Amino acid sequence: MFLIVGLGNPGNIYKNTRHNAGFMAVDFISDRHNFIWSNKSKFNADITSGSIGDYKLVLCKPTSFMNLSGRAILSIMSYYKIESKKLIVIHDDIDIDFANIKCKIGGSSGGHKGLKSIDEVIDPNYYRIRLGVGRPDYNRENVSDYVLSNFSDSELNILDNNYKIIAENINFLFSSGLEEFKKQIAKNG
Repeated sequence: MFLIVGLGNPGNIYKNTRHNAGFMAVDFISDRHNFIWSNKSKFNADITSGSIGDYKLVLCKPTSFMNLSGRAILSIMSYYKIESKKLIVIHDDIDIDFANIKCKIGGSSGGHKGLKSIDEVIDPNYYRIRLGVGRPDYNRENVSDYVLSNFSDSELNILDNNYKIIAENINFLFSSGLEEFKKQIAKNG
């Protein structure tokens, strides 16, 4: 069983912000593959489970806010007995140009507080799907204000295409591993 986590902050105020790119990606995956979210929040997270192809998985959006995501994820992993090598975290990354997708296993948090929270309670060697949101203009706004700002409508349209590519190719990550998933993302991106 795999666990796919989208990082973000709960509440309508954050719905279309750069920091919620992970939530948006997981929502797109759930819609594309007909997962149904329950109205109950369990483990300090919204979760749903189902299958993509032959692979069972749990989708998760922590409701404990970005900086405390690790605790919710650890609870889910413990309950479902999911190993860190089957954890996939989708998150925003300001060090990647807008609309680019990068994937890796492990690494540092790079200052991302959601990743830092996960790394503190779980082995940091998990899959990371990094969604480029670009960097703020340092003369105008700080990083915190930037990641909590809303995407424009045209940016959301571009991101929808990225989410579609991830949703349609996520099965390669389960069946063939990271390198094949990266090839499929590059080929279809």
